[in-house]
Amino acid sequence: MKIDDAIQSKFQSSAQRAMVNVRYTSNFFATKQNKFMAEFDLSMAQYNILRILRGAKKSISVNDVKSRMVEKSPNTTRLMDKLFDKDLIERVRCENDRRVVYVKISDGGLELLLKIDEAFCKASDDMYSANLTDEEADTLSNLLDKLRG
Repeated sequence: MKIDDAIQSKFQSSAQRAMVNVRYTSNFFATKQNKFMAEFDLSMAQYNILRILRGAKKSISVNDVKSRMVEKSPNTTRLMDKLFDKDLIERVRCENDRRVVYVKISDGGLELLLKIDEAFCKASDDMYSANLTDEEADTLSNLLDKLRG
């Protein structure tokens, strides 16, 4: 369905239409992703934190995690507290500066990400790519990169 029909609106320019379409589509996917992550008792922000920590392959500071997040969140510390309570991450205090806290993914967090990756692969055709070829998906990604400059 075209964005014009979905929100029953006319646009003053192609650029305006494209920007509204990006935001609308972003919300569309966010809803799908939130529903998918709920099956694993995670929010998308918590999932993002786990992926960052898996990619880091070592303990990193909370500030490093915050700077790498896809969607910046003022409550990153609270999100990490919940992940810690679920034994998905571990905390390590800096020996030189007790105010600095390092975090790393736990074995339980790695196991959960493996389950999510597996389920995502099964669901991704339905959820994301059923309407796009790989070439179209690459083109879309390149255009979005270009928009961000």
